Amino acid sequence: MNVHEQLGLLHVEQDLQRLESLLSDSVVVGDPHLDQITTHLIHAGGKRLRPLLAVASATGGQRPGTTDELMGGIAVEFMHLASLYHDDVMDEAEIRRNVDSVNARYGNLVAIVAGDYLMARSAAIAADLGVEIAGLLARTLAWLTRGQVAEVRTAFATSRSVDDYFVAIEGKTASLMAASCRVGALTAQRPLPEVDALEEFGRCFGMVYQLRDDILDMTATDGQLGKPAGQDLAEGIYTLPALHALHDPDVGSELRELLGRPLDDAERERARKLVVSTDAIAATYAAATTYIDHGTAVLESLPEVELRRGFRSLLHALLEGLPGA
Repeated sequence: MNVHEQLGLLHVEQDLQRLESLLSDSVVVGDPHLDQITTHLIHAGGKRLRPLLAVASATGGQRPGTTDELMGGIAVEFMHLASLYHDDVMDEAEIRRNVDSVNARYGNLVAIVAGDYLMARSAAIAADLGVEIAGLLARTLAWLTRGQVAEVRTAFATSRSVDDYFVAIEGKTASLMAASCRVGALTAQRPLPEVDALEEFGRCFGMVYQLRDDILDMTATDGQLGKPAGQDLAEGIYTLPALHALHDPDVGSELRELLGRPLDDAERERARKLVVSTDAIAATYAAATTYIDHGTAVLESLPEVELRRGFRSLLHALLEGLPGA
């Protein structure tokens, strides 16, 4: 999905080009070793989805963003990058954005400390933007951590509840999407009802984004994913499709016997096929559409027609081409 094409706001695309040049400048300190580590994933690229949400929420695509509005986008991107550094250590990942992960290249200890440094830079930028934004990103970090803990706590638990799943994804994914929109709205000093509406849109966007990922993990090819399909099953992360399939009257018992432990490649593929043989993908798709409907509805309170259209297009594009419709 090309997010810039879906959004269709020229000023925002131009702002993100300006922001790209500011990202490295905002983290380098003149220490060649530290600078190389902290800019490793910046130079590897990425969608810059969270800065896009922040800048679009600030400007509505109607004008160039101010320096503060761009720095708000950088603050949320640094928080996201920090979470990737830490996630890759936890997952023992070797590749991120088609390059070596930081932990694979520099080791786990360096990756953890570099992630902490990026988090500190995010906090420093937020502090410069004001007490309200600093408090917002501090609360968001707490939500991110809560979501990650919720996921780790239920690893390999076939008893994991749907409620546990939604708490985890709201924390680990949707909270930062919501904060990105709110940061942008706050830097632009929008009226409070617009700030709240944009934050709620960001939350809905984040929920759909994660549900989409969880559908793709079960249905896409290894080549499309860049990792084995069904990898979450092998790692004991039982997402909404798996949770639905575990209660299927035909295959639930067999799936439950397979899960609850690490899986080899053959077991992973067998478990994945069991999940997709049920209505679990359709049920997950249906859950995503409820967030799309709500996210679309909250946009109606915004004054900019182009922003409403662009965000609506971005939201609906998440489910385009997915099975389950």
